[in-house]
Amino acid sequence: MKLILVAGARPNFMKIAPLMHALKGHKDIQPVLVHTGQHYDVKMSGQFFEELNIPAPDINLEVGSASHAIQTARIMEGFEKVCLEHQPDAMLVVGDVNSTLACTLVASKLGIKTIHYEAGLRSNDRTMPEEINRLATDAISDVFITTSVDADENLIKENIPTEKIHMLGNLMIDSLVANIERAQRTELNFKLLNRTVNIQLGEDFDENKYGVLTFHRPGNVDNKEALTKLVELWGQISELIPLVFPVHPRTYKNILEFGLQPIINKYSNLFFIEPLGYLQFIHLVSRSAFALTDSGGIQEETTYLNIPCLTVRPNTERPVTVWEGSNKLIGMDSILSEVKLIIEGKGKLGKNPRFWDGNTANRIVELLESMD
Repeated sequence: MKLILVAGARPNFMKIAPLMHALKGHKDIQPVLVHTGQHYDVKMSGQFFEELNIPAPDINLEVGSASHAIQTARIMEGFEKVCLEHQPDAMLVVGDVNSTLACTLVASKLGIKTIHYEAGLRSNDRTMPEEINRLATDAISDVFITTSVDADENLIKENIPTEKIHMLGNLMIDSLVANIERAQRTELNFKLLNRTVNIQLGEDFDENKYGVLTFHRPGNVDNKEALTKLVELWGQISELIPLVFPVHPRTYKNILEFGLQPIINKYSNLFFIEPLGYLQFIHLVSRSAFALTDSGGIQEETTYLNIPCLTVRPNTERPVTVWEGSNKLIGMDSILSEVKLIIEGKGKLGKNPRFWDGNTANRIVELLESMD
């Protein structure tokens, strides 16, 4: 079997890495790794390949940044040429980014068997571009690999035959299990943005006595009123416990455009740093007291690490992290009170969902081996 594996953005790389390792030297499956270039700078792309020991992509489409429509069109145009040249037997996409949908559309129209890993996740919020990508990808895929029981249930409601659905676990956890010890040996010494000093874990703040921020959702950071309120809340929290924010470039751009930097500068324990590579980020999270976020993947990582996670969103496509894990969905007005509960030792803890054990890639390879 010639199998194309598609990666396009940061979360994809952590899911593709365990599969590439499990398929290395396989006698019957020839993997072809395609990087669409949706995330293209070193911090968001190249460094992850290096740290996760992913081989250099066989093909890089280098589509770069653009609007959703233009980026999706560029990926489709480039990926069609790849499929026509390589004539794969199957194609596997992961997650819910533009690359996921674009490549599935191309492969499906060319009659190539399409496999969607992380199928069936639903936030039921169509204002999120990722939700549109999930729904459209699952509508035309042939094989559905899920990470949790709720995803199976969503697909069955959408009339996907049960024999096409395979709940095999979470590849993000495979990457976490494989790299956690190496991650915790990395140095946590950061240069602050717009401040001429460095900070270091163990000197400027102690292990388990700081929080980690990650925010990039449009509803939170593209609206001046919402982002101003968040910045003020981060400042108030930082007076109770230090906060470290590996800030997303788009979020920081909006902070500057909205004139919010002076507010940030008032708080000496509110640390804005550049985006981190995978290993340093996992180290930072694993030693933290909690995560305050609007992101997706960190909900899963904190669940495995059993660290309280406060997700500032009205919904999540990963509800199993709430039902079983350490994640809690909250509104903006609840942030301060929820953080205080964590500081008091009353933060939410949980357990790992089924198959979140570090062996998902091997189960997926077994499924691939069984395909006609």
